[in-house]
Amino acid sequence: ADMERLVERLEKAVERLETVCQGSGMCGDAPAKGVAQYVQAFDALLAGPVAEYTKISKEVGGDVQKHAEMVHAGLMSERALLVVASQHQQPSENAFSDLLKPISEQIQAVQNFREKNRGSKLFNHLSAVSESIPALGWVAMAPKPGPYVKEMTDAAMFYTNRILKEYKDVDKKQVDWVKAYLSIWTELQAYIKEYHTTGLTWSKTGPVATAGAKAAPAPPAGVAPPPPGPPPPPAPVSSSTDDSASRSALFAQINRGEGITSGLRHVSDDMKTHKNPALKNQGGPVRSGPKPFTAPKPACNANPSQGSSPKAPPLLELEGKKWRVENQENATNLVISDTELKQVAYIFKCTNSTLQIKGKINSITLDNCKKLGLVFDDVVGIVEIINSRDVKVQVMGKVPTISINKTDGCHVYLSKSSLDCEIVSAKSSEMNVLIPTEGGDFTEFPVPEQFKTVWNGQKLVTTVTEIAG
Repeated sequence: ADMERLVERLEKAVERLETVCQGSGMCGDAPAKGVAQYVQAFDALLAGPVAEYTKISKEVGGDVQKHAEMVHAGLMSERALLVVASQHQQPSENAFSDLLKPISEQIQAVQNFREKNRGSKLFNHLSAVSESIPALGWVAMAPKPGPYVKEMTDAAMFYTNRILKEYKDVDKKQVDWVKAYLSIWTELQAYIKEYHTTGLTWSKTGPVATAGAKAAPAPPAGVAPPPPGPPPPPAPVSSSTDDSASRSALFAQINRGEGITSGLRHVSDDMKTHKNPALKNQGGPVRSGPKPFTAPKPACNANPSQGSSPKAPPLLELEGKKWRVENQENATNLVISDTELKQVAYIFKCTNSTLQIKGKINSITLDNCKKLGLVFDDVVGIVEIINSRDVKVQVMGKVPTISINKTDGCHVYLSKSSLDCEIVSAKSSEMNVLIPTEGGDFTEFPVPEQFKTVWNGQKLVTTVTEIAG
């Protein structure tokens, strides 16, 4: 009797195991039933590099962990779209835009989180993610989604290099975080190259996808989706899909040749106003033509005074070891005098203002500033100028490195003791370095913006190209 009960219990246990395996599709090495191969490959990416990134982000904690949860939510939204594409035929442009909204919203959430936490001690981490997260929009790119992801990855490198420089010999966990995060996009490029070389692959059978199409919620085993961040306002969907579709339709019309005019109606002389002036005097409302197309301005560039959100107040304060100078306008006498060697200065969104920093500090960062004048004594680390326009920087003492990135119009005045300063520039224009003379004046030297690269048989050789005249 005991043996019979034992056999009965074993049979029930086997039945339950079989039910679980069939429901999850993850039993043994068998692939999930009915799940497309490229969805399974994406699940492998989620279970590999993405899981490692979320694990290390959780160990780092704080803002990095919260950011990672939003990134994971965006990747899960992308998986849902891949499942829809594997089961449906390609939808109309409007339906596709609706399907892209969850991904677009998560991208916006990630970027908004960074903007709201500019005072974070892990701001470089947030910036690396924020600059590269648009890579999730590869599903709307054609015919080269892979290079688009690489371009977004390169945008993150500026900040990941700063993280590596800061933590290389200090905290191995931070270095591992960089490697894990960048590996997501590296693996995604390989994934796209194998399954979606020229764009998102849709099913050849099944119904046409609609805005209400839903995917089966089957994340890979062991990777539970974290709670999403606060719902942001819908972000504008990339227009590249619409543009490519419009161009395709236009070329299709042009290729019809003479047949393109077959649908036109002949207009006789008595219907032409310049040959029949009486038509101009006939009654009835005058019909005005359509207004010229005006591209909508992105929400981030809207005038804050016209929006619902209040204008950010000006700020000049010491927060821990960071001097924060933000949202200053028409302020011509800003001074930071009580400085220490371990302090840094972060200057953000200041316009038509001047700032003097006295003493010796660790580093200075200018971000998103316009028509700003900066004068400082000594910096032991680096002075960085990012996303700015028409700025002037003068060093009175010494500085080892000045970095200029994504900036148009930058004048750097060096002192005699800082002539050995290294100036690194990228994606910038109208840069000039002014060298002091014996008479107390300055001689201006432009920083090259144009280069020539040739293959010498063994390697690429790049030289400066000077534009005459």
